[in-house]
Amino acid sequence: MRVANVVSCLVPLSVGMLGLAACSESSPPVKLLPTSPLSEHKEGVAVRFETDGTGSCSFNASPEALNVAALNPAEFAEAARCGACAEVESSTGSVRVRVVSNCQGCAPNQLALSKEAFATMGGGDFFQMQVRWRYTTCPLEGPVRYFIKEDSSAYWVALQVRNHLLPIQQLAWQKDGAWVAVKREPYNYFIEPQGMGAGPVRLRVTASNGQQLEDTLPAIAPGALVDGAAQFSAE
Repeated sequence: MRVANVVSCLVPLSVGMLGLAACSESSPPVKLLPTSPLSEHKEGVAVRFETDGTGSCSFNASPEALNVAALNPAEFAEAARCGACAEVESSTGSVRVRVVSNCQGCAPNQLALSKEAFATMGGGDFFQMQVRWRYTTCPLEGPVRYFIKEDSSAYWVALQVRNHLLPIQQLAWQKDGAWVAVKREPYNYFIEPQGMGAGPVRLRVTASNGQQLEDTLPAIAPGALVDGAAQFSAE
């Protein structure tokens, strides 16, 4: 696995129309790939908000990739949809978006889209639109990646899964030969309050459809972004 040092992602978010606040992801890949549907279409209303790509999923700002979304609390499901992708259609066009935040002010039939996503759909002058949308695989390249939060140590560790084709259902680590599930917090970090030791650490990540990948973190290196060995399959 390749380890790359990254800069701290704790940047303030300017207040948008819905008052979304946030913190920090690594920039999504530039090249867009084909996607596959993961759900049936949902009918609803999209409302517009301003964001720099950060949000309650704790991803980094992504000024070069601002077609992003915030989900109503039921869809957000305590961060289970962080990093998921969706295709949104309106009468004026369509757009692919990546989920970066919870939309606390959204009703059950609403989702929030960035102003850039509205513009891509041809609705740049609107503040809300009737839409239909569905989850899809994410149009990305490369393996799953693991970000080790800056204040992690051998005695307390926070991990975030990034660059995943499918939504993440679970992260577990191997302790004394057994897999132990790690609790995911609503801000999209998996926290092991007693730590995992200095490393190496064996991880198993499970996608929303049950696919699993196993990887090894060479060490608990605060602020490191670690490439996994593989990516989930779209099939």
